[in-house]
Amino acid sequence: MKSAERQRVIVERLRGTEQVGVGELAEVTGASEMTVRRDLDHLAARGVLRRVHGGAVPASPSGMEPPFAARATASTEAKRAIAAAAAELIVDGETVVLDSGTTALELARLLRDRSVTVMPLSLHAVRELADAPQVRLLLPGGEPRPGEQALVGPLTLASLRALRFDVAVLSPCAFDLEAGLTAFDLADAEVKQQALAVSARSIVLADSAKWDRAALAHVCPADRADVLITDPGAPADQRAALAERGVLVHVAVPLPDSLENR
Repeated sequence: MKSAERQRVIVERLRGTEQVGVGELAEVTGASEMTVRRDLDHLAARGVLRRVHGGAVPASPSGMEPPFAARATASTEAKRAIAAAAAELIVDGETVVLDSGTTALELARLLRDRSVTVMPLSLHAVRELADAPQVRLLLPGGEPRPGEQALVGPLTLASLRALRFDVAVLSPCAFDLEAGLTAFDLADAEVKQQALAVSARSIVLADSAKWDRAALAHVCPADRADVLITDPGAPADQRAALAERGVLVHVAVPLPDSLENR
């Protein structure tokens, strides 16, 4: 198969999926893995896709945010495992500022029966915790972003500056060792930065689909987090590099559906 045909097959294979692997593409195209890697590098240089550890993902413009509803149904097992690991790191009686995002929403569901004080930064999480009997719920001001329902703006920032939290739980839009934590929306990035500034420690929730990606707005360096929780799909070499920078990296293993639903 000629290079142009291989690359066409690669692009077609990548449509409608989150990631393709080098081994999978080698089998489909009949080429060696080394040849497939060269093809992927060529397509990445043209902006057709993004290279990640072991394969490639669709190119995602840094200023274009996928819809919340679409993200809510992606990588759900990994997000639930990450949220469960984060819940274990939060102690009863603590004060928590809870970021917007789908993984943070999974954590909100796990905090419903916990004796904690929580300020959610999205209306999705506010609704989840509104009738939680043991949760002391603090509501920030601000404007909800359409669709996302994340709270942003001067009132949100003022609410955060007026308080001090034990822990900030951040759920960034993208994560990269060099680019750090990033967000698609400038106002959302500013809120995340303020949440970090008023918290004694930070927990970052980043499933493997967010690794090796960067969005428009910088939030903080990759090693700003005290703890980062991810899933086994995150590149092992990058996890090790992050740990060498002083971040406690926790890998949460998703449970099989049969066990999770018991």
